[in-house]
Amino acid sequence: MRAKTRTAILISGRGSNMVAIAKTAQAQTDYPANIALVISNRPEAAGLYKADAMRIPALAIDHKDFETREDFENELHAALLAHEIEFVVCAGFMRVLTAGFVEKWQNRIINIHPSLLPKYKGLNTHARAIAAKDKEHGCTVHWVSEGVDEGGIIEQARLNILPGDTADSLAERLLPLEQALYPKALIKALNTNIIDS
Repeated sequence: MRAKTRTAILISGRGSNMVAIAKTAQAQTDYPANIALVISNRPEAAGLYKADAMRIPALAIDHKDFETREDFENELHAALLAHEIEFVVCAGFMRVLTAGFVEKWQNRIINIHPSLLPKYKGLNTHARAIAAKDKEHGCTVHWVSEGVDEGGIIEQARLNILPGDTADSLAERLLPLEQALYPKALIKALNTNIIDS
């Protein structure tokens, strides 16, 4: 059996998708990822406490402490290297990464986005889907590229938009689909990706 891939999860808030992935990784002995680090750009993020409770090393790197995006990302990159991270998962990480950072982690970084990409890149996806009178909505796990939400699609999950749905109700109904999809999509990403030795 091949060694588990040392994986970091980047968060900004409650870390619900991070918990879903970490629980799966801890419960399944043959899961290919070892969740070795959680990093938040917001020191107050609830997900940091959840990671700590799961005995996962957790670190806050406050983006407000840095003058430029590049300075913040240099610190982020250094932390990933210091923890011998091989693969990066963005899970509710509310920072747009620069081309320089993405290049350093090319084909080793994925993200989950709350829409059926290529529809509704960026923010306010639930409200935009409702406003467009779409019949279905969903979430997408994709490779991170230089363009925002433009990387190759790994997996998607779908649900019907119901009469009377609001952005909040749609987000609430979509969350369990995200939590089921992301651990499976991470397996697929790792199986299609060759980590440099």
